[in-house]
Amino acid sequence: MASLYLYVVARDFGFAPNPFHGYCTLATCKPGIRNTASIGDWIFGVGGGRLKATGRCIYAMKVTQKVSFDEYWNNPIYKDKKPVRNGSKKMLIGDNIYHQDKKNNWIQAHSHHSNIDGTTEYTNLRRDTKSPFVLISEHFYYFGSAAPKIPEELLANLPFENRVGHRRYDLERGKDIIDWLKHDYSNNLNLVLADPFDFDQSDAHYSFETNLVTTVLFNGT
Repeated sequence: MASLYLYVVARDFGFAPNPFHGYCTLATCKPGIRNTASIGDWIFGVGGGRLKATGRCIYAMKVTQKVSFDEYWNNPIYKDKKPVRNGSKKMLIGDNIYHQDKKNNWIQAHSHHSNIDGTTEYTNLRRDTKSPFVLISEHFYYFGSAAPKIPEELLANLPFENRVGHRRYDLERGKDIIDWLKHDYSNNLNLVLADPFDFDQSDAHYSFETNLVTTVLFNGT
């Protein structure tokens, strides 16, 4: 049975999710969702206190593909999702960062989840690769910093609260919130409506171990 997933987006750099280059992708973080979500499931990322966006819909995606890290890395369709650390903001924040060598060792690209000098940030690597899957959508809504308020009664009826971890519901139970999205924002399908909340820090590196964001000089456009 298809499912609806809701969770609070703590940080919105454009990395997880990454809505750029024609696909909305969830390739890092949220290993629980990436492990269990299937094609046809819906994922809603809701704003929280840090972004001052509690109850607002940052993005929603219907999963249309589920692939391995190596498939994501090696498929030329997704080459623009690979990070370019001296590129534009969109390229800096690329989420196509993992693949394995011939001995099945993980390789982490210089990225938002690596160390500043490009070396592997092992806490991030271990957490990200708890799930070997990347979720891809060609049917998504990304609002970013223009995130609309989700009607309170829709969240209450699920119910959904602003707290750590994701919640999973039968898709039938989540029908009302999906219908709201489709009805009110039908013209916004597969568009990036606004920059991510934290896009001004697209050059940053994040460590799950320390929960710190470290920013270096950004020279891109």
